[in-house]
Amino acid sequence: MEVTPDNAAQILHVRVPWPTEKLPRSIHDRVSQSALQSIAPAVISVCIPNWNCKQYLSDCLASLHGFDQGVPFEVIVVDNASIDGAAEMVEDEFPQVRLIRNETNRGFAIASNQAADRAKGKYLFFLNNDTIIPPGTLARLVDFAEAHPEAGLIGPRIQDPQGRLQISYRRKPTVAALLHRTMVFRWSGLLKRVYYDYRRTSFESNELKRVDALMGAAVVMPREIYKTLGGWDPDFRFGGEDLELSVRVGKNRAVYYLPEVEITHYGRISSRLNVTFAAPNVVIGYIHFFRKTGANRISILLYKLVVTLDAPVHLACKLAEYAWRKFTRREEKAAKTRLMIQGLWHFLRRDLLRFWKT
Repeated sequence: MEVTPDNAAQILHVRVPWPTEKLPRSIHDRVSQSALQSIAPAVISVCIPNWNCKQYLSDCLASLHGFDQGVPFEVIVVDNASIDGAAEMVEDEFPQVRLIRNETNRGFAIASNQAADRAKGKYLFFLNNDTIIPPGTLARLVDFAEAHPEAGLIGPRIQDPQGRLQISYRRKPTVAALLHRTMVFRWSGLLKRVYYDYRRTSFESNELKRVDALMGAAVVMPREIYKTLGGWDPDFRFGGEDLELSVRVGKNRAVYYLPEVEITHYGRISSRLNVTFAAPNVVIGYIHFFRKTGANRISILLYKLVVTLDAPVHLACKLAEYAWRKFTRREEKAAKTRLMIQGLWHFLRRDLLRFWKT
């Protein structure tokens, strides 16, 4: 059965934030012409993991192949057992795309590695499926990489479909910064300054600079560096892998934020579609990140304890919030709260032990 805006909630058990404005049909119409494009070897390989984002993936691929990207490229999509017909759509509408099908949802890191291991380009462009790539983007990324051989990882400026900037890079997170995400610390205001410094204080949207960590929605890496490092860490299933990769690359190479190149990113599409997969794996991913980047055992234990105690409190608050939003007929906000409830409940019932064993 195909997932559509009408039946997705029943099939996937979540409310799907379907795109309100699709990429213009004229862009999709150009795609067939790209099958006749130059047979020159790919300079850059675009690696896209996908799970149940058929329409977003279609628009992403149409922007890549429908716009002139200014450089020979290839696209490799790894589908993590979608049930919405995404893989079939790729086969039917984008025959020039190399498609890898997984029988289960293997997560972002493994899927990215699967694509990269089959790539032929000098550069790898790891890309989320809910993005739109403007004309000439790939050429500009390659030009910068060629001019900066010291670069190990490059990230463009990211905006949402309304043109609002998204945080494209961050400082290396600390246990203290992420503790502020729990309700107790947010209510008390403790560690607010630390969290704000991590999230926003250092963000300069118009300045080319070396940074601690890039957001994994769109990052370029020379293939030789990927091979030297061993790729994305497969211990991460969903969340934290981009932070860990940035830190690992940054030990010997420059990690650049490149604001002169800009892409559009819807954001959090796959996580909303599969909240019971995403929510627990994000907090578990942070534990992996702390262990792999040298956090001490006491601080990790403290983080685990606070998150464990916070989860039922957070769940109770969200249940009350959901009831109030339903009572006041704010259905869209109630749907978002329901997603958070599903993620918290799944974490407490199914993944708490895995969280402590990590």
